[in-house]
Amino acid sequence: MEKDSALQPDAASRGERDDERGLQPRDLSEFQGQEAVLAPLRLMLRAAKGRDEPLEHLLFTGLPGLGKTSLAMALAAETGKPLRMTSGPALTRGKDLVGILSQLERGSILFIDEIHRLPTEVEEYLYGAMDRFQIEWTFDQGVHARLLKLDLQAFTLVGATTREALLTPPFRSRFGHHLRFEPYSNEALIGILARSASLLQTKLELAAAQQLAEHSRGTPRVANRLLRRARDLAQLENQGCIDAAIVTKTFSLLDIDTLGLERPDRRILQALADAQGGPLGLKNLAVVVEEDEDTLADVYEPFLIRRGFLLRTPQGRVLTPSGWRAIGLNPPAAQHESAS
Repeated sequence: MEKDSALQPDAASRGERDDERGLQPRDLSEFQGQEAVLAPLRLMLRAAKGRDEPLEHLLFTGLPGLGKTSLAMALAAETGKPLRMTSGPALTRGKDLVGILSQLERGSILFIDEIHRLPTEVEEYLYGAMDRFQIEWTFDQGVHARLLKLDLQAFTLVGATTREALLTPPFRSRFGHHLRFEPYSNEALIGILARSASLLQTKLELAAAQQLAEHSRGTPRVANRLLRRARDLAQLENQGCIDAAIVTKTFSLLDIDTLGLERPDRRILQALADAQGGPLGLKNLAVVVEEDEDTLADVYEPFLIRRGFLLRTPQGRVLTPSGWRAIGLNPPAAQHESAS
């Protein structure tokens, strides 16, 4: 299975992960893009501060890499309150959550990534914690059962998810506000790349930044990874700055074509072409391209759908005429006629 794509998070070295953390915005003033998210959040912050109350519980939704974790960190810096970070898969038992909640100070921010993957038992513990800042649990069983209560300091839960629909309605309704992250515009990504290049002490020409932004899938995480690879190449070629030529060479080395498609993208489109354009179900498509279903649905497909290369239908995934042409093939005559 090929895992050399710039999208693959496991390909980053420890030093590169340190670089990525160093590029994250330190507070809300440095958080670029996502104005539809930031505007109500700033309003809520000012109002909560005026009342001397913790911020309401927040639910961040959106595709991977759009800045949900970064915004939680910037939010903690903005409020000056402690931040505790964990993830849904890490909280396997109720007592894992109790141990975390009991240590929170007033106004603390508890960030739970992949919150849709919380076990039901843990989710139910959170109900009372979110509503009343209190946890109840039962010791022993039968006639010896005892109900114990633990009062908590008022805190703010920030949940992040790529799949809001998987949250149960009672859980979802307990968040005071839902903030949806959208893919970034090229203009916003150019600003992010300029800031990242400055932090990396690397010169970046505007034309090169535009190229990087256009191939970043609307995602700052991808933009910064491409920038770091271009920086590596510029360094090895003893070039003082990243220009358009360096970016073009970087894309060639990473096997990124002129449409911004990487090898896994082309394998997905080719698999659909081999199936006469589909429809092909997600499970079958994942088997053919040897990729995890969640990664396929959450990482690769959104970009391909936005670019008009494939469609999700009730019957399965379907290759569009543009998708056929993206891999150098002509669409079947019937599909070409229906598209025109």
